[in-house]
Amino acid sequence: MTCSVCSVPVLTQFASPDLVGPIVEGAADPATDPAWAESGAASRAEYARWAGHLCGVTCLRMALGPGAPSLFALRDGAVKYGAYTEDAEGVIRGLIYAPFAEYAREVHGLDAEVHRHLSPQEIPGLLDDGRAVLASVHHGIRKPHLPPPGRGGHLVLLTARTADGGVHFHNPSGITAGTRAADLPLSDFERFFAGRGVSLGVRDAASIECGGTSAVREAPSVTRG
Repeated sequence: MTCSVCSVPVLTQFASPDLVGPIVEGAADPATDPAWAESGAASRAEYARWAGHLCGVTCLRMALGPGAPSLFALRDGAVKYGAYTEDAEGVIRGLIYAPFAEYAREVHGLDAEVHRHLSPQEIPGLLDDGRAVLASVHHGIRKPHLPPPGRGGHLVLLTARTADGGVHFHNPSGITAGTRAADLPLSDFERFFAGRGVSLGVRDAASIECGGTSAVREAPSVTRG
């Protein structure tokens, strides 16, 4: 699905969007996802083991637009560059920003910049410059009416700013349509934001181009997902 606000695809890190809620908020086993093969995983077991870690490459896949490689093809590339690692016990770690940015630049031609110290007030300027931002937030951002349990640990893709200075973003683990593509005032976004991320400019362009129009642009006034 393409977002009507920013023209960027709205994708989830699990192959079946309607199963995201049961998986991330319930006890559903990702291995039961009937659409697992669409992810590009080699097996159902590989899909179940990795999909929950792939919010970052889902953001990259959205930023690349229609025709982007499959989720697990992007995972494979990120692994080759060291953006994901596994320790001796098989624990998956990542997304690691510096090798991810190198991968995005060298393989996908994106102007990727790591922001280790990014203030919320800097984000609208990046969006106005035609950049998308992978931002580290707490996954509780899908329920912004509740107190934030923390900051960071999950990645969302900011694609536009709203007319009143807020942000529009796509959440790979959004549990409803309104939380997969959502708007928040900057002050509310800040409550979940860890102050770091990676910004992406597009290949041979000043802004993310999708269907001939800029995909990072001003969004309408805020509506909560």
